[in-house]
Amino acid sequence: MEKLSNRLMSWASIIDEKTVEQARTSSRMPFIHPHLALMPDAHLGKGATVGSVIPTLGAIMPAAVGVDIGCGMIAVRTQFTKAQLVSRDLTTLRQQIERAVPLSAGHDNRTIVLTAEPRIAELEELAAKNDFDPASYAGHWRNQLGSLGSGNHFIEISVDEADAVWMFLHSGSRGVGNKIATHHIGVAQRLATQWWIDLPDRDLAYLAEGTDEFWAYIRQLRWAQHFALLNREEMMDRVARQLSETMGEDVIEQERINCHHNFTEREKHFGKEVWVSRKGAIQADKGRPGLIPGSMGTASYVVSGLGNPLSLNSSPHGAGREYSRSAARRTFTHEQLREAMTGIEFRDTDAFIDEIPQAYKPIDRVMADAGDLVEIRHTLRQLVNVKGD
Repeated sequence: MEKLSNRLMSWASIIDEKTVEQARTSSRMPFIHPHLALMPDAHLGKGATVGSVIPTLGAIMPAAVGVDIGCGMIAVRTQFTKAQLVSRDLTTLRQQIERAVPLSAGHDNRTIVLTAEPRIAELEELAAKNDFDPASYAGHWRNQLGSLGSGNHFIEISVDEADAVWMFLHSGSRGVGNKIATHHIGVAQRLATQWWIDLPDRDLAYLAEGTDEFWAYIRQLRWAQHFALLNREEMMDRVARQLSETMGEDVIEQERINCHHNFTEREKHFGKEVWVSRKGAIQADKGRPGLIPGSMGTASYVVSGLGNPLSLNSSPHGAGREYSRSAARRTFTHEQLREAMTGIEFRDTDAFIDEIPQAYKPIDRVMADAGDLVEIRHTLRQLVNVKGD
């Protein structure tokens, strides 16, 4: 860990100066308490740095969570072994998963399936309690439950160091969460203009605790976080059905972990109750299970938190980009992607060049940097990869 200032701590051994400067700017906001923590995977974001933990007193910056509210990971360890899995047709398994889960931005479910119905009812009840209608943001939000999205979201079938088979996926609150976040970022920016608040970056606009605008954001943020969690649960049910068909017997869950890495919670740190916004970081209280994915084609990790107080009980959420998507497309080739994915069943398309492992920080380096934040319980190697364009 490196102390960059009294209000900025960093665990990142690979980080560029633009990212550091962006984090310094955020750390100087007057309500930061006691300091901002940069995780090993930190990289430049919009407004707030991706891979940062931002504790605030009496205010929240909606952009400190970002537009994919509740984005995170879910993993399930099954009873199956690698030897059992590799004897099956993995291409067919991938294609079945691709049919069962809508992929890519803008792709939703055509109908609401049985497993989704009780989850949607739960979300309807939660929205009513929080006095808002999600349809005001996305009229088809119900059809988004159980859909993956695009970018770095993925579904994988992996094996651990003991050859146990895991189902592993990454997604968030989809279009409805994006629109909720975008609305409240806009509200904060309009209030800053209205009250002549001088901001170092417009995306650091904040909502003051105690105002109607603040509590409206908190209620809708919590709803979107729960949508994201249930979205992952719904997709996991569908992946389990496809894996069961492939293996010829039902999946028996041995372990399940579901955690956010874009979210805000009320927590106590350094003697004060603060709002902790993690933008690309997981909660790592001592003993808390967590998930840290690598990039496409590399290892992922099942971890247990160490409860490091200086990190505000946090850890990285993944590898962290070194190349922007456009830079990755200019730098790497389809052939390099194929080479990186050797031995992994995936949809072979140049649409995924910007997700090539070389566009990310080395996950082994990130995990070494996180040595005082988490301990590794399992190392997962993917055998099947599913992504949206």
